[in-house]
Amino acid sequence: MPHQRILDFDILEFTTWLVGTARVALSPVEIVTQTCDRLVAAGIPLWRVRVGQRLINPLLSAWGVIWMRGTGGTDYTVPRSVLATSSYTGSPFEHVVKTRTRFYRSLRDLDPTYDHPVLLELAADGSTDYLALPIVYGDGSVQGSSFTTDAPSGFTPETIALIEKLSPFLAAALEPAAMRRSAESLLRTYLGDGPAERIAAGAIRRGDQVAIEAAVLLTDLRGYTLLSEHLPPDELLERLGQYQEVVVTAVRAEGGDVLKFIGDGVLAIFPVEDGEREKASGRARRALEAALFEAEQIGGLRFVGCLHVGSVIYGNIGSPDRLDFTVVGPTVNFVCRLEAVAKSTNSAAVCSGEVAACFPADTTRRLGTFTLQGIPDEQAVFELIAPDREPWEDQGRAPR
Repeated sequence: MPHQRILDFDILEFTTWLVGTARVALSPVEIVTQTCDRLVAAGIPLWRVRVGQRLINPLLSAWGVIWMRGTGGTDYTVPRSVLATSSYTGSPFEHVVKTRTRFYRSLRDLDPTYDHPVLLELAADGSTDYLALPIVYGDGSVQGSSFTTDAPSGFTPETIALIEKLSPFLAAALEPAAMRRSAESLLRTYLGDGPAERIAAGAIRRGDQVAIEAAVLLTDLRGYTLLSEHLPPDELLERLGQYQEVVVTAVRAEGGDVLKFIGDGVLAIFPVEDGEREKASGRARRALEAALFEAEQIGGLRFVGCLHVGSVIYGNIGSPDRLDFTVVGPTVNFVCRLEAVAKSTNSAAVCSGEVAACFPADTTRRLGTFTLQGIPDEQAVFELIAPDREPWEDQGRAPR
């Protein structure tokens, strides 16, 4: 009998497993799945369980695990934009997170004019009772969890009491994984994927570095000084953010890492894999051309991009108590010097001879040889020509 099985449920054994074996050895999906399976075996008629986790991320607001009886658990992510929609506003999850109190509602007598749409959807799927609980972590943050049943009579008071009693232990089991994921998300947001992975793997000391070969892309917003003098601060930041979003989106789409926002400049790398610098240069070029094309569609965004490929030093620099993860070396210096050539030749997309050599001759045009500050000997500089069009030009200047 379900009631007798609940009475026989060994809470001590279960909670010891949660904060011991499960916390150390299992993933969040496995923790939630095995927790729900054990509770069902104990006579608790769970139908659907969801445990959400907030993230410090500009694109994602949350991740979590959804478990369904019969199909098991899967993870999910929630875009940050959802927080501004009716899917979250007024929802049980918002109530739980903001008030730190439980939310209980029978799904057998809902009122469409009063009850949140998520409850109506669950009822339509066959759920009869809904319980949401706060999951409180050691740093004070509050996550949300929800439990539904399809039992005709809903949850019993004993069932609700047991789930509430177990929720702090579920929080203890999930918190380490949630904190790791939030830390990784924060590192990726500020440092990029590659640096985040290296730092998470232990590259945290000054001088931890490695020489790699990479295609390096530097973009620079045109007319930024003039804009800063004439636009209000909020409009200037909006314009800067719009430009950076265009570039970053294009870089990430090609598997590159954005390492730096240098004022109105964006520095990104595309590591060379298996010695195939042509592929890395091609990814960098596609990212630049995609960003330039998107900027043309938006209008009013003028920037140039410069490409070079070669060896860079990739790692930690700085003082003992303040480190920065970046790339340095002659390749980076060279690509920075190309910006002056782009300005002087009215070109929006320029590259070094090493990069030009990676492409068919009819997709680049030699601009000439130039003396680059700090670079010995004159250097050949090329302009990129996008397919089926004239060379990219620095928008806003008179065409050649």
